[in-house]
Amino acid sequence: MSAMPEFLSSDQWISHLFSSQAAREGGVIRRKVRDVERYVGRETFLQEMKRRGFPVVENAGQFVIFGNQESIRQVA
Repeated sequence: MSAMPEFLSSDQWISHLFSSQAAREGGVIRRKVRDVERYVGRETFLQEMKRRGFPVVENAGQFVIFGNQESIRQVA
């Protein structure tokens, strides 16, 4: 993924996020919580993920986005 420009609107940031190869292929995407909060805001981000039907988990300062609508099962 290319470097982030100095300023992006919330919509541009979301578009940039989903332009990654993993996102286009329905894979797993990881972003720092602080970056999400800085560029788009937690609530806006989570609303967009819900709108797309993409599950999101938060751990150790990271959001892990599952770029598909499959269920998640913790196995260990």
